[in-house]
Amino acid sequence: MTNSRKATFILGALLATSAAFAQAQAAPADQQPTAQAPAGGGMRGPADPAKEAKRLGKELGLTKDQMAQIQPILQDRANQMQALRADTSTAPADRRAKAKGIMDDSKTKIEALLNDQQKQQYEQMLANRKAKRQQQNQPPAQ
Repeated sequence: MTNSRKATFILGALLATSAAFAQAQAAPADQQPTAQAPAGGGMRGPADPAKEAKRLGKELGLTKDQMAQIQPILQDRANQMQALRADTSTAPADRRAKAKGIMDDSKTKIEALLNDQQKQQYEQMLANRKAKRQQQNQPPAQ
């Protein structure tokens, strides 16, 4: 190949790569892949109810019976949150309010299954999570 052909080939490959990269960056958010978030990681993706039940069981010292009762609550919550995320006709503020309602409802149902000590641990766990989320959402100090 001559030098001008090589230069043309390299320039064409560079332009094609740049165009593909630009299109990938401009893809709608619902078409971009999402990473699976750890359970309780916020709005980064749906949590696996089985893993979340297992984590709660470990952190709160739940019995097998409690875990068996909590898992369907977590599954229902995950289904409702997934449907809410898919509903693009609802305004963002309304979706946040509905999400809070879903979370509060599942929290109430879970707390009904816990003893007093487990309730305290659960409340503390949720408070720690909220504080961590607020800390992460603060702009960095300058």
